[in-house]
Amino acid sequence: MTKTPSYTGRFAPSPSGPLHFGSLVAAVASFLDARANQGTWLVRMEDLDPAREPTGAAEIILEQLADYGMQSDLPVLYQSQRLDAYQQALEALENAELCYACVCSRQQVRAMGSIYDGRCKTRQHPPSAPSAIRLKVADQSIKFEDLIQGHQAQNLVKESGDFIIKRKDGLFAYQLAVVVDDDFQGITHIIRGFDLLGSTPRQIYLQQLLGMPTPRYGHVPVITNEQGQKLSKQHFADPISSTERRSILHAAITCLGLAPPHQQLQLHVREQLDWAIEHWDIHAIPKLTAIPQRHFLS
Repeated sequence: MTKTPSYTGRFAPSPSGPLHFGSLVAAVASFLDARANQGTWLVRMEDLDPAREPTGAAEIILEQLADYGMQSDLPVLYQSQRLDAYQQALEALENAELCYACVCSRQQVRAMGSIYDGRCKTRQHPPSAPSAIRLKVADQSIKFEDLIQGHQAQNLVKESGDFIIKRKDGLFAYQLAVVVDDDFQGITHIIRGFDLLGSTPRQIYLQQLLGMPTPRYGHVPVITNEQGQKLSKQHFADPISSTERRSILHAAITCLGLAPPHQQLQLHVREQLDWAIEHWDIHAIPKLTAIPQRHFLS
């Protein structure tokens, strides 16, 4: 395999609950790609929404990752400690007259077909009601070559509309925070779940506006439950087991297109990861949006 110079990857969970099998697959994919390219692998906690973050969830996630043989190469970055950096980026966009206040509700946006129509853009006076801040998007196609899914293109006006970078409740939005932190940490490669592929053009657009480099992106299939829903806390996904680590890691590696021998089930998780690093091929990952969990775990 050709090694990638100056590779820095990351896994960035939201501490809304313990890792489940789907989030483990994403973590393993980012870890293996970083290690196979002799790169640095970082963990970032996207803890910007305290109301959705149970006490101790971040610590549980870090313990789970360590149980499965993965630890950040540098101290974990917590987004809750980076608010000043997000404010500076927001002010840069405001000073360039690239954003505006919006009072529209989620219900109103859904009535627009979930693509914001810009109705608050021409408001003559600052709103008196609580408002979000939206970024103005250009009528252009954002294109990128996904390392797993291939060529991607999205017209932000037609497929997204002006999007929120600061919420009505005063919290910074995911799209802004993730872009600022990827630049701050020098992230060069982002391997994550397919559910975030639709956000990538917005992040690339923000990077362009803020004069930041664009990492390489790769999106692995999400793992779904019996009902075809993405595994998540909202859908009551079970936390990954601390007692069945070998079989669960074996399943996660198999999800990513590798074919570890059955004997690998007897190996310690670090030995399994070593095997997977040696045999890693990002092009072997299925070019699918989703994979049912039942195909790998009973």
